[in-house]
Amino acid sequence: MRRSLAAAAVVLATLTFASACGSEDEPSSDSGSSDPKVIKVTIEGDTVSPNGERVEVSTGQEVQLDLTADDAGEIHVHSSPEQELEYQAGESTLTIKGIDQPGTVDVESHALEKVIVQLEVS
Repeated sequence: MRRSLAAAAVVLATLTFASACGSEDEPSSDSGSSDPKVIKVTIEGDTVSPNGERVEVSTGQEVQLDLTADDAGEIHVHSSPEQELEYQAGESTLTIKGIDQPGTVDVESHALEKVIVQLEVS
């Protein structure tokens, strides 16, 4: 009996939390989807920052990479369609076009064989 009551309490708490979070998230995702998500990226030698972090974005929301790099290179976005973004040494601003399909999209440097970020598109 105690297990049933405890399980019911956990389910009720989870549903209450989920519904409260859902109502708060909806307005911000609608208003924020027109503004690009800005991510600062640094590439020095074979070191990349951020290094594989997950970043939430809305479907269709552009992502702006504010990039500082010591050498020229290319960033590959594994979206559909795929995107390839070339950059020069120094400071650059690269724009990832909005992704229309929900899911996780890797943004990586093939030359360094490192994932810079994983975009969680919802």
